[in-house]
Amino acid sequence: MVSRNLYVQLIFRVIAISLTSLVLGFSFVNTNYTLFFIILFFLILQVVILIRYLNRTNRKIAYLFNAIKNEDFTLKFPEEGASASFNELNHSLNNLNHVIKKIFLQNQIQEQYYQEILKQADIGILTFNHKGHILFNNPKVEKLLNYTPLNHIKQLAQVDKNLYELFNTIRVFERKLFQLTNERETIELSIKSSELVLNGEVLKLITIQDIHNELDEKETDSWIKLIRVLTHEIMNSVTPITSISDSILKYYKGDNGIIPITQIDESKILNTAKGLEVIKNQGNDLMSFVQSYRSFLNVPIPDKEIIKVDELLEKVKILMSQEIDFSTISFDIVKNIKNLEIYADEKQITQILINLCKNAIQALKETETPILMFISGNTPENKKYITVTDNGLGIHPDIINQIFVPFYTTKKDGTGIGLSLSKQIMHLHGGSITVRSIPNKETSFSLFFV
Repeated sequence: MVSRNLYVQLIFRVIAISLTSLVLGFSFVNTNYTLFFIILFFLILQVVILIRYLNRTNRKIAYLFNAIKNEDFTLKFPEEGASASFNELNHSLNNLNHVIKKIFLQNQIQEQYYQEILKQADIGILTFNHKGHILFNNPKVEKLLNYTPLNHIKQLAQVDKNLYELFNTIRVFERKLFQLTNERETIELSIKSSELVLNGEVLKLITIQDIHNELDEKETDSWIKLIRVLTHEIMNSVTPITSISDSILKYYKGDNGIIPITQIDESKILNTAKGLEVIKNQGNDLMSFVQSYRSFLNVPIPDKEIIKVDELLEKVKILMSQEIDFSTISFDIVKNIKNLEIYADEKQITQILINLCKNAIQALKETETPILMFISGNTPENKKYITVTDNGLGIHPDIINQIFVPFYTTKKDGTGIGLSLSKQIMHLHGGSITVRSIPNKETSFSLFFV
């Protein structure tokens, strides 16, 4: 209740008007016309006073709302000098004005805070409506696109026509990579779209991020990992060769030069033969390693065709049934979508699935109830996928980021080429391969196709 006195005043005036109306009716019924006109005058006067009373109150409230609408909080109503009802009403309106002013200032502070965060963000943020009018963009957008000011997305055509087309066609929650070249540099942009509703209007929110430095860092990191693995493998092969060669050389060369043939006995000849045999084997291992590196670099371009995923998985299951220990494993195929089809090279995808299955079977050797599953379907982003899941030992978190590095392996007899080759094949297909592992519970490798 805004004012109790105001409420009492209204009730009193309404009662007075009601009583006057009764007296007016009574005088009219008794044909006392003199009294009738006097009472009618008082009735009209009471109604006019009530209307003025209410209008005075309404004007104050209207003044307050107009001031709030115009963000003017300096309006103040006198709280003394009038009737008690109006003094209380003015006090309540002043309190309301103070509360709204406080909320308004808090909202302004929050808005300035968020604006400052967006200005300092290392990601470009831009919003526009269905007509293409840009409602907000932070300085990072103008810096990335090297264009200012931005008022409409048609201006992007002056930056790059393909960029303008991308903004026009990008769907909600879609992510695109775009290479932008200007007079200063060439940058790799990651552009992501989302949607929001503001004041009943649907707006498109675009985030733009320069991933060039990130790609450089990842590329450098990949090279470091690859060189580390290559160095490790080469050193493992060359070190025994160097050590054995030095030992054999000591059989035939002393401090004074070559040892006479008469001093060479049968044991030295036998040790020399054994040493040369080891050198030969190490050389063959090194050659095999180099050959595997060549095979990794020479993956053929996929010969794509429409493949029925159900038939492909059944085929792989039959091929894997010949593996040792397969009969002890519970194998299942889960089809989230029937008659799923992918556009891919069947031989290469089969190679990936067989390799993943072999890895899974090895990981399941020490599991009491081994389970291996193929799962196929569509993601919410409409990407087709095939997942190979097992409940084996899993992959330790410390090494899970290195398993796709060429020649990295934790197996004694492994080459470290299988998973890196699988990743290379998926890359050539325009897709990707990911891994998720909870040791001793679940390990999943997923192939995603566009």
